[in-house]
Amino acid sequence: MTGRGVSEEANLVSINTSKEKGEVKTPVEEANLVEDHGIKGDVHAGSEIKQVSLLDVSEIEKMEERTGVELNPGDFAENLTSEGLDLGKLPLGTRLKVGGEVLLEVSQIGKTCHDDCVIKEKTGECIMPQKGLFFKVLEGGSIRPGDELELIKEGN
Repeated sequence: MTGRGVSEEANLVSINTSKEKGEVKTPVEEANLVEDHGIKGDVHAGSEIKQVSLLDVSEIEKMEERTGVELNPGDFAENLTSEGLDLGKLPLGTRLKVGGEVLLEVSQIGKTCHDDCVIKEKTGECIMPQKGLFFKVLEGGSIRPGDELELIKEGN
């Protein structure tokens, strides 16, 4: 099912993890998402509301154009980098299926940027406060870059 904010060919471009808070995340080839926890081994897993973060590659590209700074998936400390999602059209409660197994639900839109944000230092701004989406993991499983993103339920 496609719908508001999800194109026919929405997919996962990159999965990014880190062991320490406050650093850019490193792309990995596969990740195991644990129900009501997040990505196994990622520092941000275990949060009640912000278990997995997501940013669309189109937002990263817009930031590169504005600032002239080369950016990569994971630089905004997002766990998942997508392609084909219009993040502004995915309200709270939206559910996405990732790769056929994993089910995520939008639990928060944006976040407060902390003072020592690596990207803010590099570019002068950070887009996670306005553009980043945060999810709860409703059903866990394994995901890989290239997995399809499918709208299961439109949010509020």
